[in-house]
Amino acid sequence: MDRLDNTVRPYAWGSTTAIPQLLGVEPTGEPQAEMWMGAHPGAPSRTGRGTLVEVIEADPERELGAPAVARFGPRLPFLLKILAAGAPLSLQVHPDLEQAKEGYADEERRHIPVDAPYRNYKDANHKPELICALTEFDGLCGFRDPAEAAGLLDGLGVDALKPYVDLLHARPEDAALREVLTAILTADPDEMARTVTAATSACARLGGAYAPYADIAHHYPGDPGVIAAMLLNHVRLQPGEALFLGAGIPHAYLNGLGVEIMANSDNVLRCGLTPKHVDVPELLRVVRFEPSDPGVLRPEAFPDGEELYATPIDEFRLSRYVLPDGAAAHDLTRATPQILLCTAGTVKAGEYELTPGQSVFVPAHEKAEVSGAGTVFRATVIV
Repeated sequence: MDRLDNTVRPYAWGSTTAIPQLLGVEPTGEPQAEMWMGAHPGAPSRTGRGTLVEVIEADPERELGAPAVARFGPRLPFLLKILAAGAPLSLQVHPDLEQAKEGYADEERRHIPVDAPYRNYKDANHKPELICALTEFDGLCGFRDPAEAAGLLDGLGVDALKPYVDLLHARPEDAALREVLTAILTADPDEMARTVTAATSACARLGGAYAPYADIAHHYPGDPGVIAAMLLNHVRLQPGEALFLGAGIPHAYLNGLGVEIMANSDNVLRCGLTPKHVDVPELLRVVRFEPSDPGVLRPEAFPDGEELYATPIDEFRLSRYVLPDGAAAHDLTRATPQILLCTAGTVKAGEYELTPGQSVFVPAHEKAEVSGAGTVFRATVIV
């Protein structure tokens, strides 16, 4: 078992206080958006034996277990994060595995540099993800019913939005959503900026269901993503609740602190709320234009105290243990690799005492007992 020393990424949308408060340290004044735990080459966790990438490369079967290596290759297939959103993230969608492989191969054939700002596919993997709230957590997830979206837009009283309202009423659901999103993202930039400004004023005046979009517009004035965001479900998670974001589902995190786990990929197609590249044709190929309920997940409790956030993904499995003071130790030994993360109280994992924000890597088959009084998240894989 290895204690992990993890990198905090200072993305501009990050909260300046949430991660320092969790860790019990003074804020630096700079945004602290994500703390990465895993073997992603961009910011691998460090151990006493080297980076987690180096540790796994030295003996993949010992660290990951033969079944995981056979299933996913000689790499840790997930990335665990603490995510702290102080401002909205970009409106985005992720490809499925086949789309990622096709897109990556196409951009490789065209010799697009992997670090080019207009490149879509950094790897050939999909990027399903799960976010579990540690505080109240706001986000956007999946398309609203078109009639509901039409009502929300119509309620703003902005004449320039009337064509979108009519389209959402007049066409089949998938065609309506596709046509409206396409129209928003391909509109004349100056005209769209004026429309967004008018919509922003209306959102601020009306409040209520419009309040989240007024806040989004405050951070991204004039961005067409403000209108696109109104096509999506707004959801507010309570601590312990989660969202699963599968392929093709448009989403954005708005505000709050959570534990996030995802397949080890960097493939993101953006729909707005960003100064970065938006590839509209490729985006339209990947987005699933179907209304859906956000599907808030609550953990399934097992007799041994484990609370599992069930998803249809094998690359990761996230659960938690809420340990009462004086409870017997829990044996978490598995035949697969694990990362254990403390988010509350004080938890002993093997020889290490963990406080909030601290974590350990547990190789496959290695003895792993946890005890204490606190909350520990367990990230592993399914083989």
